[in-house]
Amino acid sequence: MTQKKPASILRKFLLFNFFVFLILGLFTFLYLKAIQPNLVKNKVTDQLLIIKNTSDHLERLNINFEKDEISTFLLSTRFLFQSLDRVQFYNLKGDLVGDTDILDLDQDIFTQSDFIVEQVLNDSIQEPETNIIENEKKDSKNTSQKFKEIILNDLKKEPLIIESKIKNNFFVQTLSEVVIDNNKSGYILVSEEANEILLAVQERKNFIIRTVLAIALVIFIFSVFLNKYILKPIGLLVRYTDSIKSKSDQPINIDKFFTRRDEIGKLIQSINEMTIELQKRTNRAENFSMDLAHEIRNPLASLKGASELIDKASENNREKLFKIINHDVERIDRLITDYSQMLKDEASLVREKMVKINLNSIIINVVDDFKQTLISQNKNIDIKIENKIKKNNNYILGIENRIEQVIANLLDNAISFSKDKDQILIEILEKNKKECSIFIKDEGPGFKEKNVQNIFKRFYSNRPSKFGEHSGLGLNIVKNIIELHNGKIVASNRRDKKGAQIEVRLPKLT
Repeated sequence: MTQKKPASILRKFLLFNFFVFLILGLFTFLYLKAIQPNLVKNKVTDQLLIIKNTSDHLERLNINFEKDEISTFLLSTRFLFQSLDRVQFYNLKGDLVGDTDILDLDQDIFTQSDFIVEQVLNDSIQEPETNIIENEKKDSKNTSQKFKEIILNDLKKEPLIIESKIKNNFFVQTLSEVVIDNNKSGYILVSEEANEILLAVQERKNFIIRTVLAIALVIFIFSVFLNKYILKPIGLLVRYTDSIKSKSDQPINIDKFFTRRDEIGKLIQSINEMTIELQKRTNRAENFSMDLAHEIRNPLASLKGASELIDKASENNREKLFKIINHDVERIDRLITDYSQMLKDEASLVREKMVKINLNSIIINVVDDFKQTLISQNKNIDIKIENKIKKNNNYILGIENRIEQVIANLLDNAISFSKDKDQILIEILEKNKKECSIFIKDEGPGFKEKNVQNIFKRFYSNRPSKFGEHSGLGLNIVKNIIELHNGKIVASNRRDKKGAQIEVRLPKLT
């Protein structure tokens, strides 16, 4: 069964934006769909107010829905309808009894004689000769007939709202009944050109389209940036770690990202450093295991040989064989114990935090402990400290218990090669302003090795008489701790007298 390939961050990001766009599109559609009805509703509200005011005037003036009375009313109250496109009055039979279209409601015309208006109202104007006027009359007649049918058949108590498009113009019409003295007297139809509604809807549509396009452009640019500067480096980093995990012969090169000073560059650099450190640890563990297996092989062979001879050996030889077996078991036990402790120490070293510590105080405390131990063991070995740093403020950045471990291991090593009445000298020097040195000198036989640095190798020991007591890991552990503190350790023979010396160099806090 093939494992499903997980979706990339870019794909998830685009998919998320797609669903966001769908949701926004749905809300936008519903919003645009509701714009026009809301604007029409506002227009109708104004028209209903006009109808109500007109009804109040009719009731106050006691005007019936008769053609002459309505015409006179329109003439006397023409200013009320000046801002409207058209107002029509219908009687209960659906007949048109008044229409503002037969009045010229222009303000300049209001100053002219009423004779002209009366002529219009009495239909005494000569027949126009133009086709335009004839068409207008025809349209008006058709419109009146249409509303007559609506009044007689469709109109209920509630007002009737009509939206229509005439010659590319949008009209909103409200038809409502008029009640005077609690009696239905007629109907009023208010018609207004409402192209501004369509314009407002179109403006909102254009704004939304521009906004959507702008957002889409921003998302596109961000996606390109995200893919190029973030996702591709992360993908390369994933392939890099996979190549290391699979031990590929062609590892991925990520050096070009080391120059980046942003978070991605720092991340890649940190992972690279971590990977290198893990590789070192892995190699160190592999080599360590091989060395341990090699070191255990010799005592195991000795154990095997002694166990095969023990049944056939004499009483005296058997006792010797038991000593050999005991010695080899101690050796193996020491190797495994020290090996486990070393691995534990290496793991904990990385986690421990370095702080400001006083190197002089640490050395004095460790020396005092060893002096008490030597006294209790009746060993006449003198340990002397010479601090050649003028100011007693020799501070370093380190892990206090680990530095104590270094000094203790080196002192223990010096004591193991010292004889009765020998002196161990500890010198504290200031090499320069940035570095201090600690010399631990003994009066033992010194180093016989051509390459003195071999003493820091794992499982190395030149103590044949104490083979079971020492695993050869002590100085190697010391070296690892010193290197963790960005220091250096050097072994050599003393020049002033017989004996060996080990120098520890550590960076000093200024």
